Amino acid sequence: MNENTIKLYDENAYSTEFTARVISCEKIEGENGQYKAVFDRTLFFPEEGGQTPDRGVVYLLSEQDIERLKTAGTSESADAFTQGENDINVLDVQIKSDIIYHYLDKELEEGSTILGKIDFSHRFSNMQQHSGEHIFSGIVNSEFGYDNVGFHLSDSIVTMDYSGQLLPEQLADVELQVNRAIYENCEIRAYYPSPEELADIDYRSKKELTGAVRIVEVDGYDVCACCAPHVKRTGEIGILKIVGFQNYKGGTRVSILCGKRALEFLSGEHNMIQELAGELSTSGDNIPNIVHKQQEEIATLKRSLSEAGEKLLNIEADKVPEDVRNVCLLADKDSDPNVIRRVVNRLVSEREGYCGIFFGDDESGYRFIIGCPDGLNSNDVLTQLRKSFQVRGGGKPAMVQGSIEGATADNIMETFGQLG
Repeated sequence: MNENTIKLYDENAYSTEFTARVISCEKIEGENGQYKAVFDRTLFFPEEGGQTPDRGVVYLLSEQDIERLKTAGTSESADAFTQGENDINVLDVQIKSDIIYHYLDKELEEGSTILGKIDFSHRFSNMQQHSGEHIFSGIVNSEFGYDNVGFHLSDSIVTMDYSGQLLPEQLADVELQVNRAIYENCEIRAYYPSPEELADIDYRSKKELTGAVRIVEVDGYDVCACCAPHVKRTGEIGILKIVGFQNYKGGTRVSILCGKRALEFLSGEHNMIQELAGELSTSGDNIPNIVHKQQEEIATLKRSLSEAGEKLLNIEADKVPEDVRNVCLLADKDSDPNVIRRVVNRLVSEREGYCGIFFGDDESGYRFIIGCPDGLNSNDVLTQLRKSFQVRGGGKPAMVQGSIEGATADNIMETFGQLG
């Protein structure tokens, strides 16, 4: 196996079917029923340059199939040869030293001939995303001087990491410029320049490259070294939408979607807004105002409930006789922990023993805050509780907090009654 795999996807990114000779096929140890095959040539783009590999199937051709293909030429589709149950699924595609390895769910005989068919819907989606990323990164580089130092194109999202920080308004402007480039339907050209030609090309690259360098040029917007398939013209990208961004390692991480993926994302967002508008009996553009108003109302109600809860707890605390050393109160599971802490502090200031409030119920368990005056250690109460129940938490001698499971309200009150 001295020859490198011929990369047919370099010749035509839009081809979907090919024939090839099986150079080798071996079972993968430790993988149930998987095989690793090398073909003399392939249309399957491997996982490379931050992009996921192509999907698809291959089919073992008989002598009759080969003759039939010779007669039919390119006019007959692979569908005429594949029969479903005889398809061999391509599970993964990897590249090492220019040899492309196809991971299959069935074995192939060395020297046999196969017909391969890629999932072009998946391929074209990746082409849209990658071409859109090139324009985006080219504009960021030319406008701000930032390099693309990280790139990942998965089957759901595209992320780019830039070497400098970008403001929201700057990103919005880049997004607008990218979509303008898409509408202009500019040519995208992928080619291998000669070493002499390459020396005169100012191109982007994340690393130093040796050997043959493939250049992808978006007319007027970007020149970049890249190994992946791309669309022929920017109009095929359809649309680019930023779906997220954040500061990342001193720079900016941007997430985008292009083409059909962007359309599906925007359709989902639109449907969600329409549903919310219906629920709130308002128009879509008025949702932020309605939500803001409701948040203010909820915050007011929470404050009122917290104040009422604190009053009720203080009333319960007042009912405990003054000569009771250790005080334990029970509260509703939705009680505000800040309220609990304030009432515990009040009790500690008035009593000589341990003061605790447990909020929850017997079924789901309780949370607690326990405090005590100087000279005692609240962790001693946890030690006592842990003898019989599952307790999590801790803290300083003056105050501990946590949760308890497997204890009823009666169990908790009984434990407190046994404290010295």
